[in-house]
Amino acid sequence: MSQSVSLPGKPENTKFFGLDHLRTFAITFVILFHYRLFKHPEWMDQAFAFGWTGVDLFFVLSGYLISAQLFSKIAQGKGISLKEFFLKRFFRIIPAYLAVVALYFCIPVFREREALPPLWKFLTFTQNLGVNLKTNGTFSHAWSLCIEEQFYLLLPLIITVLLYLKAGRKSAWLIGILFIAGFALRYMSWTQFVVPFQGTDDSWVAWYRAIYYPTYNRLDSLLVGVSIAGIFQFWPAVKEKVTRYGNVILIIGVLLLAAAYFLCIDQESFNATIFGFPLIAIAYGAIVTAAISPSCFLYRLNSRISSRIAILSYSIYLSHKGVIHLTQLQCSKWGIAEKGHLMFFICMVTTVSGALILRYIVEKPFLRIRDYILYKENDR
Repeated sequence: MSQSVSLPGKPENTKFFGLDHLRTFAITFVILFHYRLFKHPEWMDQAFAFGWTGVDLFFVLSGYLISAQLFSKIAQGKGISLKEFFLKRFFRIIPAYLAVVALYFCIPVFREREALPPLWKFLTFTQNLGVNLKTNGTFSHAWSLCIEEQFYLLLPLIITVLLYLKAGRKSAWLIGILFIAGFALRYMSWTQFVVPFQGTDDSWVAWYRAIYYPTYNRLDSLLVGVSIAGIFQFWPAVKEKVTRYGNVILIIGVLLLAAAYFLCIDQESFNATIFGFPLIAIAYGAIVTAAISPSCFLYRLNSRISSRIAILSYSIYLSHKGVIHLTQLQCSKWGIAEKGHLMFFICMVTTVSGALILRYIVEKPFLRIRDYILYKENDR
């Protein structure tokens, strides 16, 4: 859920319209999927059942954007400044996140479900490990932030070690090994922790806890994003050939995503568990590749709406469940039908409004502090 960044081969002030469109699509897909957890029009059940994959698109985007920044530094011979990297990530992610955590723990009415996991799990970004949706389903969507934070912590450290070992392009094998390992890990998780619960009322709880949430089972999309950044930075000949066919790659990505949809109709099935995640990752990887190719129409399509929603995507993701819950709670008292389209429209308006408040009260002030600190550091 990272914000737009300057990438290799582009001027500092150039806007990546394609990535804004994808970020807008991802957050919209996720919100509409999550809206099904509340009172909603019946048609949404099938229409947005695949919306959970919006998070996988965010993972591909994060893997690409963060890796592109790091690889660009390496290509320029500057090395990686861990201090600068972690400083940027801290001020971009932590203040808004802690603000929403505080809302959940200090204002019980904000909670969309009955119980929260322990506070220490949110503060250590380990909430995604061992979560039980049946007993601790409140603010469950923080699981993806946990994975991203773990990724932000490990990636620069791993790259630093590989640079020290002078692994060079050979380190690309590590991505392939980790990608293949994902199949084995999900298979082991399936046989050990899901199969024993099949046919019971808690089968879905076991699947989410053992398959959907753990970091080691959800690395596919992040690895695909890292791979795209690595190829574009260190294999310019491949990049030049690939980016000629942006629209074709986009069509391939959409077709692969359609195949993933049919494979994952039963999200908790064996095939969806073992093969669904990597297929979704590859599909979104193709779509991201298309979006950063100058030959693709997404690359050139400028939309102020996409740009605005993309900027708000992180704040929307953090706050949307609590805001929707509060909105339905209040509007139902005014006699507005909980499953009606008017309620849905009002909830979308309040979701964006809540994100704007979080953006301007918390996010932007801390980003200004970040920029001031970085300026002072670079001025020394």
